Amino acid sequence: MLKDILQKGLEIIRDLFLLNNITMKITVIGLGLIGGSIARDLRSSGFATELIGVENNENHAEKALELGLVDQITPLEEGVKKTDLIIIAIPVNKTLDLLPTILDLIDSGTTVTDVGSSKRQLVDSVANHKQRKNFVPAHPMSGTENSGPTAALEGLFRGKITIICDQENSGPQHIALIEKMFQNLGMDIAYMTADEQDHSTAFVSHLPHAAAYALANAVQAKADRNIIFDLASGGFRSTVRLAKSSATMWYPIFQQNRAYVVEALNVYIKHLTEFRDCMKKEDDDRMWELIINANKIRDILGGANPNLVKNKETITKLYTK
Repeated sequence: MLKDILQKGLEIIRDLFLLNNITMKITVIGLGLIGGSIARDLRSSGFATELIGVENNENHAEKALELGLVDQITPLEEGVKKTDLIIIAIPVNKTLDLLPTILDLIDSGTTVTDVGSSKRQLVDSVANHKQRKNFVPAHPMSGTENSGPTAALEGLFRGKITIICDQENSGPQHIALIEKMFQNLGMDIAYMTADEQDHSTAFVSHLPHAAAYALANAVQAKADRNIIFDLASGGFRSTVRLAKSSATMWYPIFQQNRAYVVEALNVYIKHLTEFRDCMKKEDDDRMWELIINANKIRDILGGANPNLVKNKETITKLYTK
């Protein structure tokens, strides 16, 4: 009992120390859009006093140094030793392979987080690891269709939401540090299970990307596609923008979240089919109804829908400000 009290006291002391620490050494593994943007903002805000980069792509590593995203580039084993915080910002299949090794190598006080868009397979893979409490699974909901260190943007995460998964399986001091980091980036925080995260993002993130890839392929399949591209306006370009997103990043996301993405696609195909059928049958009244119903998304995204406000109030209870 006394041992538990002392341990809890040490965790609280370390927590307070970390959140007010004069120095914060942070290692970022993967210096593309997300990793580079996080590094940029954590440096400019003063949250990070030393930034170490781990990057297998030599061109990306050189560019990250040139842009001042990190102070130095090191091999993985050197980069994860004697550091306060490790941020894994690589494709989710690479994270799945690498996370157990990182947890094997870290010091006992180091906090580890990732920023991947699929979570259930990842948390299951380290569920019984002796350093599991050092790991905080997270998904900051922000990004662009661009990649690489030159795509890193200042303020990319401000005003957005991040999801922390299965927080009861992470140590309180590690949760506190990751909360502080995301708040420093200007983000709100919600808490979900890894399964809830995968289900929700299948509809609001993974489905739009799958639909954009399908649309891009549909237009490219047209025999007279050059004429179509000459006529392409802002509506087409904005709709298909996500199809430019990196295959290296999105292919493994679709693999890891296959079941929920299929569910989301089935719902989408059902609505596409209904729209197609009312046009085939010349059911103009139904087509009008579908368009008017779809227009409601304007108010929903604008917060004017009372049902959405109610849901938002429920979710807000989960936030830590």
